Amino acid sequence: MIFFDKVSKIYSPSVTAIEDLTLKINPKEFCSVVGPSGAGKSTLLKLLISEERPSTGRIFIHDQDINQISRRRLPYLRRKIGMVFQDYKLLPTKTAFENVAFALEVAGVNDRIVEDDTRQVLEIVGLADKGSQFPDELSGGEKQRIALARALVSRPDVIVADEPTGNLDPLNGWDIIRLLIKINELGTTVILATHNQEIINSLGRRVITLEKGRLVSDEEKGQYVL
Repeated sequence: MIFFDKVSKIYSPSVTAIEDLTLKINPKEFCSVVGPSGAGKSTLLKLLISEERPSTGRIFIHDQDINQISRRRLPYLRRKIGMVFQDYKLLPTKTAFENVAFALEVAGVNDRIVEDDTRQVLEIVGLADKGSQFPDELSGGEKQRIALARALVSRPDVIVADEPTGNLDPLNGWDIIRLLIKINELGTTVILATHNQEIINSLGRRVITLEKGRLVSDEEKGQYVL
């Protein structure tokens, strides 16, 4: 379970990114976080992975207050949360296989497990035949699927996707959404932040709407009304 308990993030007296947010996300849930630019979506995600710390309030993951975790222990927390970004963040000098495997290698995982798990997630995202190619040899949709495989390979409890379809055409965008749905059905919590009204309104899942840093609606089967 993820729980934001009266969380605020204040950057300056004139800039409040998140204001008095109380929010619970249950295990294995698929929810979307929506709102206009500047609503606080990205800040919420940064708070969740402790890239930012709240000005007030507390954030819990599995009953652990993540604000109490030392900087040295943060990598262990982040292994439980897979991140997918709009701009992919792939390493250009590594192949697709190596980009995915790297997430396990830095964690000191056994070479055989690295090999097996990397091949498995490349199968899941439908790119088992692209492992030897470099990022500049892949399409935008393929790059995002490799980024998703990298987020998934550590078997996180949560996948956080920040505008994962933002640089993709509609067809490739829906491929990524279908993969996120599949991952959720396998038992992983998915938190999707997006501006894409069509995707949100087609999902029929929980929708959390932010505006100027405040929670304005939270609907189990919500819509994104612009």
